Amino acid sequence: MSTSLCDESKFSSAKSEFRRPRSLCFEAPPHDVRIVTPDGLCVRAHSSVLASASAVFEKILDRLHRSRSVADDKTIPFHGVPSDAVVAFIGFCYTSKCGDEEMEKYALHLLTLSHAFAIPHLKTRCAKQLASTMTIDNAIDVAQIARLCDASDLYIWSMIFISNNFKSVQSTDGWKFVQRHDPYLELEILQFLEQRESRDKGWRKNREAQRLFAQLSEGMACLEHICTEGCVGVGPVDVGPAKTRGSCDKFDTCRGVQLLIRHFATCKDRVEHHGECFRCKRMWQILRLHSSVCDRTDHSCRVPLCREFKLRMQMMGRKAGGDARWKVLVRKVRSVKAMSSFVLTHLEGRAKRSISTSIESQKQNEALVNVG
Repeated sequence: MSTSLCDESKFSSAKSEFRRPRSLCFEAPPHDVRIVTPDGLCVRAHSSVLASASAVFEKILDRLHRSRSVADDKTIPFHGVPSDAVVAFIGFCYTSKCGDEEMEKYALHLLTLSHAFAIPHLKTRCAKQLASTMTIDNAIDVAQIARLCDASDLYIWSMIFISNNFKSVQSTDGWKFVQRHDPYLELEILQFLEQRESRDKGWRKNREAQRLFAQLSEGMACLEHICTEGCVGVGPVDVGPAKTRGSCDKFDTCRGVQLLIRHFATCKDRVEHHGECFRCKRMWQILRLHSSVCDRTDHSCRVPLCREFKLRMQMMGRKAGGDARWKVLVRKVRSVKAMSSFVLTHLEGRAKRSISTSIESQKQNEALVNVG
């Protein structure tokens, strides 16, 4: 590969960059292709190398071969690309390598060339380079080139970058150009912003729902803990005040359940106003939710009204299961409970293994000391 001016009088072939050992020397075939850039630079190359690097080059050379005589040089013009970018591109076709400096300067032009001549590994590298060096000033240009060159990953990266810095991007010349000459890209950017905002809202809503389900699952565990063992001043009937233990590790949630139990046991509005008390209704819902997620088939559950709620659900049959929202709530709380028990079992297993390992290492150290 060599470079020169198109004027044959000024043309001088450059020294080859690819030299072989003397033991392997042979006469290389002459350059039979000329790559012509917009500013008049010619890059001499071999058609066999270009055809092996790109199927598009192969088709172009085959068409030129049929239209010209074999002795004539084949000329391939390049338009709209700097000469140095063309030289770097042809060098990549020869060596499959591109310097970091050339990639940093001409990544945008090399992306268009790699797309036009179907060289996917160069296209991927250019997309990564542009994504890592994207700025507010060139984000719109990168999005335009990525859309034209069908670089989907780079297009999404540029959209995310634009949405994260949209206020700053709006003041650039690229955004003003898009508003005047590319309404489709403007519409796609605005739609991406709207969809991302809706996704963020849905994600926040789902996170709040998961937090609520986790709190309900923790409340079910605290209710069972209070009715079985007792906590602080509230406990089962058969456990005396002296036997109740201190605060548990989930005291914030447990304290709220205890206050509801105390109120439920002493509330007069529940009887006089036919259950119009809001806090008593909440306690009824907690007891009903516990009976729905309780997996004990025998009568060993110590939570009040657990068995009664289960019998009522069985007697009412399909009519009782008609509340779709309640069924979703029960399923979510069950899944959170199962996941938390799985994580707890895993952590306990790791703790036991670490304790056993430390005990064994301590025994080995003691044995070494005794031997010494």
